[in-house]
Amino acid sequence: MALTVAFINARLWNPPPTCRSAPKHVQDVSKATALGVTGDKISVIGSHEEVMAQTNESTRVIDAKQGLLLPGFTDCHVHFLDGGYRLLSVSLRHCKTREEFVRVLEEHIATQPPGAWITGGNWDHQQWGGMLPDKTWIDAISRNNPVWLNRLDGHMYLANSLALELAGVDCNTPDTPGGTIVRLEGGEPSGIFKDNATNWIVKAIPPRSHAESCAALEAAMSYVAARGVTKVHTMVTVDCHNGLWPSNMGRDADKQDVELAFREVELYKEFMESGKLRTRIRAALPAASWKRVLSEVLSEEVICDGNHDDGNTVNGNHSNSASRRKKYQMLDPKEYLQVGVLKAQMDGSLGTHTAAFYEDYTDTPGYKGDFIWDPSILRGHVSQAAAHGLDVCVHAIGDHANTATLDLFESVAKQLCESEGCSAEPRFRIEHAQHVRECDIPRFGTLNVVASMQMSHLADDGCWATQVIGKERVRTSWPMKSLLDGGAVVALGSDWFVAEPAPLQGMYDAVTRRTQDGAWEGGLEAAERVTVEEALVGYTCAAAYAAHEEERRGALGVGLLADLVLLDKDILRGEVKELLRTRVVVTMVGGEVVHEATSSAV
Repeated sequence: MALTVAFINARLWNPPPTCRSAPKHVQDVSKATALGVTGDKISVIGSHEEVMAQTNESTRVIDAKQGLLLPGFTDCHVHFLDGGYRLLSVSLRHCKTREEFVRVLEEHIATQPPGAWITGGNWDHQQWGGMLPDKTWIDAISRNNPVWLNRLDGHMYLANSLALELAGVDCNTPDTPGGTIVRLEGGEPSGIFKDNATNWIVKAIPPRSHAESCAALEAAMSYVAARGVTKVHTMVTVDCHNGLWPSNMGRDADKQDVELAFREVELYKEFMESGKLRTRIRAALPAASWKRVLSEVLSEEVICDGNHDDGNTVNGNHSNSASRRKKYQMLDPKEYLQVGVLKAQMDGSLGTHTAAFYEDYTDTPGYKGDFIWDPSILRGHVSQAAAHGLDVCVHAIGDHANTATLDLFESVAKQLCESEGCSAEPRFRIEHAQHVRECDIPRFGTLNVVASMQMSHLADDGCWATQVIGKERVRTSWPMKSLLDGGAVVALGSDWFVAEPAPLQGMYDAVTRRTQDGAWEGGLEAAERVTVEEALVGYTCAAAYAAHEEERRGALGVGLLADLVLLDKDILRGEVKELLRTRVVVTMVGGEVVHEATSSAV
């Protein structure tokens, strides 16, 4: 059979065979200059002559012009549909003053009909010195529209007075466990809501239409394809766009939150079944909904433990968890959609002072942050989910949250090993792994816990982290190099919508560790800088390993999925600054070109 597509005049790269996350047999592509695709798989790698010999008149030939041909990038942590919604809403991300914030918002409101909810935002109060906005900033320009704007990390939102009125929130509204209503003098809500407290406003926001959701997904797929992203691991645990957090998250998953999450997966399934899904998606659903994931999404039997439904006891009935886990990776025959993974939040974020630390925040004596989940209750869900073959990833920012999550994973892994003879092979993940005690760094490698990191947070939060947690804790913050040296697999992502889903920018942030304010000469904690290749591994084979698919994608090899990205420069040979000047020429998913900067056909 003739090739469908042939890439010629290319430089090719594969992960080093010594890399822990690499496939068992890494093909040597160092001397290859061409690659051929048949259907959705790579079918030949070799010289120009070897590849062209398998073409015919119907083969599309793409001249790489000495560009670098790589495995397609995977962004290991996004809020995919939320990112799409934000592409279609107001953006306040780069506003550097109160005046600019108000002006940009006012211009957007002028384009919307009266009564329409104004959402999105992605504002960052650190851009203008750290003062939190409040409803008085925006009431005068939004009398006819309720406003609900998220901080860039999705852990804090701003409401105007009309939104408060529609939600029935006033000075008598109580705080929520795991959340805060910021108040003005006298107890009146300022308009700022943190974490679980956002539920007070969200209940008043009407659901989006199916057409809006379809438009957001189309926008998201096009946006990431232009940046070389062929797969995303999306966290659909909360409606981040509107700020919905599960009510009493530490004990159960709020019904509305679960419905929104499962509705999002249904949208992905709809696009998959109609052949419109152009980005591979691994969707992580709420951890407390593991029974529903099994029974409704995966059509699997739920095996409970009698009176131990909290999961603190696992019996021998789960001895097939490893085979179940393997099956879940193949949910979609074409591998465009996976739903065998769960997500939970151990704590909040650094920017909102809701990340959980052992010591007080430097700028807030007497306050250490707090857990969103009760670790003992979360352990029950993780234990049962893992025993049924589901993967689990847990958000942990603060050092206390990271320790508690590692302890939880260690306990559950030991329990599974005793039950199944160490054959379960769970690949637990900590999302962010941002501030880690030095004694906990080697535990990631020892326990085989994947560190799913976003180095763009260093570029942003690193500007002011020292003011918030002090120099000593910053010393072991975003410890990517130490984690790699300790044998851990580090998978990289963006946390889009929080940051751009741009792997080349993410690699630059990992290699330079430069903050956006340029304050750290040589980078923030320069000893933690990594090489371009180590960062590239984080977006390719390490990302594949995190999803149990290192033998199917994440590298270049005959028989592997043809998920590819062609760059116009060889980022492994030039100066680091060239990462930011490199252009994505072609993005291919499953043998189909989903983005092309210019015509590259011969």
